[in-house]
Amino acid sequence: MIAKISGALAHKIPGEVIIDVSGVGYQVFIPLSVFYRLPEIGESVTLHIHTHLREDALQLFGFLEQGEKQVFLLLNNVTGIGPKLAINILSGIPADDLARALKEGDQPRLVSIPGVGKKLAERMVVELRDKFLTLRTQQAAQGDGSQLMQDAVSALVNLGYRRPDAEKSVREIAQRGERPLPEVLKEALRRLSR
Repeated sequence: MIAKISGALAHKIPGEVIIDVSGVGYQVFIPLSVFYRLPEIGESVTLHIHTHLREDALQLFGFLEQGEKQVFLLLNNVTGIGPKLAINILSGIPADDLARALKEGDQPRLVSIPGVGKKLAERMVVELRDKFLTLRTQQAAQGDGSQLMQDAVSALVNLGYRRPDAEKSVREIAQRGERPLPEVLKEALRRLSR
């Protein structure tokens, strides 16, 4: 299963991109929220991928952040919502607004999303309300520290260090307390250059 793709952005239109990875172009379906945050054609991009296998197709669905992918997977677990509709829902409402609408049982807001009718909105509220609360609690517990770690590891990998070495170094530095990104990078570079 493909879980992540990094490469040059070869083509982008609303709803899909093609990422060139060493001469192989991967077609990835994306929500509009991801499309508007993509870099320019030819620049490097990394997407978190959900691989969907059907009898007649292998489809990739991509997200810039792991949290977006988790929301997509939760939507996919609702009866009557497949990957294409889940992408459509995420194109019609930001994940935070979706969580708020589900928490408050705001069916009119959900029905305003293209492809979501009254019955599906009711089902979403019933099946996802508690799951979204759990997801939001987990994300809050991870906090900015995990984003700082991801940014630091990404910077070190872009400088040519191996990902496992970068992750180990950043994790050890993070265990000693919260520090700003430049300090974490400076310390990590010092450790890795030994």
